[in-house]
Amino acid sequence: MELDKMDENDWKYHGEGNKSIVVSHVQHSRVLRLLKYPSEDAENAHQTTEQAFQHILNIVDYNRNVMKPLLGEKYVHSGEVVKLPLDFVRQLSLKVQQERPELRCDKVMDTFSGCGLCLPNLTHLSPCHFGDHRPPLCVEIKPKCGFLPFSRHVTKECKRKVCRFCMHQHFKLANGKWNRLSRYCPLDLFSGSKQRMYVAIKHLLEEPQNNLKIFKGGELIYCCKDDAKQQPDLNELVQHLWPYFHHSNSLYNGHQSSKAVFNEFIQVICSALLSSGDSNRSGEPRKVQLAESRPLCEASPLHRELLRNGSHGLPKDCVLAKILQVQMLDNLDIEGVYPLYKRVEQYLEEFPKERNRLQIDGPYNESFLEKVKTCPSEDDGSIEYAVGKVLQYRVAMTAKDCSIMITFAPCGEDEKLQPNLEIQPPKPRFTYSVSILDLDPKPYDSILHQYKLDSKIVNYYLRSTNSAQDLPTSNLYKDRQDCTLLFHAV
Repeated sequence: MELDKMDENDWKYHGEGNKSIVVSHVQHSRVLRLLKYPSEDAENAHQTTEQAFQHILNIVDYNRNVMKPLLGEKYVHSGEVVKLPLDFVRQLSLKVQQERPELRCDKVMDTFSGCGLCLPNLTHLSPCHFGDHRPPLCVEIKPKCGFLPFSRHVTKECKRKVCRFCMHQHFKLANGKWNRLSRYCPLDLFSGSKQRMYVAIKHLLEEPQNNLKIFKGGELIYCCKDDAKQQPDLNELVQHLWPYFHHSNSLYNGHQSSKAVFNEFIQVICSALLSSGDSNRSGEPRKVQLAESRPLCEASPLHRELLRNGSHGLPKDCVLAKILQVQMLDNLDIEGVYPLYKRVEQYLEEFPKERNRLQIDGPYNESFLEKVKTCPSEDDGSIEYAVGKVLQYRVAMTAKDCSIMITFAPCGEDEKLQPNLEIQPPKPRFTYSVSILDLDPKPYDSILHQYKLDSKIVNYYLRSTNSAQDLPTSNLYKDRQDCTLLFHAV
């Protein structure tokens, strides 16, 4: 990328989160991530050039030195910091402004620092085709927390029975964030049971909120609508998916044909999420069992018999297992971490110069990772224990808020691929890549906010479920027997 020849017309709006805007190159498989800030702070933005550069550098260091060793080299792309011409950034800001969702326009792109983060475009495959004219499909899933807290510090029993995501749905519905409850439950996705995972993805398709996006050839084709009252069009999605799964449709007509397309699409996603190159001598993938945590969420809409049917686990090196292991660094829950946070705060008031030695704000290097990995399991009253647990909690929060990108494309009939890079539903074959993104460090100061938010979510859930109504019925599969039809033994 030649920084002195940057042209805003070579880039297009790709998406954005709470703190940054992403643009993608129209020809090369690259994206730029640029910071944004509240529009009312625009006048002071020119004072933060140094801060913007350090902020992006912290993201790169945190991805490279902390999250990549924990999650696996093959899943994490740390990117590189770039200094962009200011005129290019300003013109780019004007170009993409009209494409941004209205609900995101309370913040503006940083046009003063010129700092950005350059990353591979994970909606593409490299090489971008494998003897097939159909463009790659990419599914982006934000899975959220995949376990129930098992800490002795938990004071509300409902937290041991209902997952954070399902409780948070009620709170967001009341605050107008969403107009409908999602039936998705992260514990189903992380269960390792293909039946439960299938239903979890089906529920994401029905109500994607900000937990599911689908791209085709790098273009966004399916997500939550800007108008939260309007549901995304599943029939339109079927038309996009049809060319990839048309072989199934000779046996079906109409609605049954649409279900066949969704069935295979979901099975491909499940296969990628469970894929692992590591297997033992018997050929079966080694499984990770999470004995400490209760595996069932009482808010999941699945039947109790299905939830309790057998013991499942995740293949040891699959992407879900890697994420879950990092999430479970939070073994105290926010209720156990908050008193330790206050211990650190009190210590820093007395010894403010210790902040750098304890790496409260970084640097995110090997020493930081060592503090996360070697924190004692029992509280010895030391400041080192308190800091270690606070750092573990922050790393776990990153894993709870990450996204998974699954990009796949049909293989040509004669294409020879590595066995562990190939998904084989009945037909056809797909080549794929799996990545983890959205791995920014969580601010130290956010712990107080998380403590207050946790209390609000739990208390509102307890109040609302006293007069709770039934969840809305599914749009994608209206008759109850569909799921049982999918899982006959072969």
